[in-house]
Amino acid sequence: MSDEPERHRQDNRSPALHFEMVRRKPAASLAGIVTDICGYRETCSGHFRIVEYASLTIPLVISFAEAFAIGLGHTPGDNDRYASFAAGLYAGPVMIESFGGACCVQVNFTPLGARQFFGLPMSELRDRMIGLDDALGFDGVALREQLGEASGWDARFDITEDFIAGRLAEANGLSPEIAWAYRTVIESGGRTRIAALAGEIGWSRKHLAAKFTDAIGIGPKTLSRIVRFNRALSLSKQQDDDWAGIAADCGYADQAHLVREFRQLAGETPTALAASM
Repeated sequence: MSDEPERHRQDNRSPALHFEMVRRKPAASLAGIVTDICGYRETCSGHFRIVEYASLTIPLVISFAEAFAIGLGHTPGDNDRYASFAAGLYAGPVMIESFGGACCVQVNFTPLGARQFFGLPMSELRDRMIGLDDALGFDGVALREQLGEASGWDARFDITEDFIAGRLAEANGLSPEIAWAYRTVIESGGRTRIAALAGEIGWSRKHLAAKFTDAIGIGPKTLSRIVRFNRALSLSKQQDDDWAGIAADCGYADQAHLVREFRQLAGETPTALAASM
């Protein structure tokens, strides 16, 4: 069991604050597998919309109430409703809408952790959401029932952590080559050459890309793009939006290259995105 959850609650007495959110850092045994577990409950009616940008988070959402409307790279329509689901990596913006009745637990997995937990090729989740029963089978359905009957976020988080630990106990280990290559890309800020990675392992670039896609859902080139994008976004808060300097620091060919990547991965220009955050 992990420490007491970190709490960030919105006061639902204010009409501008329409949700309750509770976060818990995972137990030490889940380090590198789960980044955090979140409880979310909307507390007033309305139509709410957020946009999430390309990230390296793989969420498992277990819902007890209304479904979310989710569009990958587009505004969600009537057929884009998802309640309990798992979502793979997506190299673009994700539009999420809710309508005042959402209540769920969300587990945020690392890419390497997700492969071990779900026990399936992560390419099957890439650029899509799949239902809880498809992702976890009968065990997932039973988990949802348990969480729905539990009293309070602390109890739900405990149940969730125990469930994750139980699956991991039976999981196959990751390829050490892929784990090393993934961490090398992360630590380099997305600037490591893919040919150098493959050469260091002793694989061809094609073999490395195939193994990478199986393990985390995307190839090393796309991983590098997402890492560079998030580093550039982080630096923009420190360097007063010096986009030419940020482009050079992050390994983009030039500022125009950075702008193109922001449009693809966030759906906005760097200046517009930084201003909205």
